[in-house]
Amino acid sequence: MNKEPIRLRVNGRVHELSVPPNKLLLEVLRDDLGLTGTKCGCDDSSCGACTVLVNGEPQMSCLMLAASYQDEEITTIEGLAKNGELDPLQTGFCEEGGAQCGFCTPGMILTCKSYLEKNPDPTEQELREALSGNLCRCTGYTQILASIRRAIELAREGRKVEVSKL
Repeated sequence: MNKEPIRLRVNGRVHELSVPPNKLLLEVLRDDLGLTGTKCGCDDSSCGACTVLVNGEPQMSCLMLAASYQDEEITTIEGLAKNGELDPLQTGFCEEGGAQCGFCTPGMILTCKSYLEKNPDPTEQELREALSGNLCRCTGYTQILASIRRAIELAREGRKVEVSKL
């Protein structure tokens, strides 16, 4: 198949690539850019493991043609840590054991990141609704919700955690 040049902004960096026009964003992130935090869980957008942020909004990368997102800012789980410091959500998941196998964790964190930007003090029911498109096959979501609550506390405190400290 013919390849076409595309230019993607991922985690604040511009990447110029040649890819087939039918290549999914998920495939480009994992195969071409080596950003393997984004997972392929179902191929039909029903699990949320492939969630990335596009201009701050959660999107399922398993359905997105990479070439369609050339003028957008794409953020993966790898792009949340800034200047060697974890995002409060990443720290919360580490401290509260929100990740068991870790497969769904990047999608959960990115979905929550977008949601908490709009609603920084959600109720438990609001969190559950926000996460309804993200499936975890290992937990009953108790630790995930505790992790998000911890992240909210950390964000309020303004506490920073270096990546190397965990």
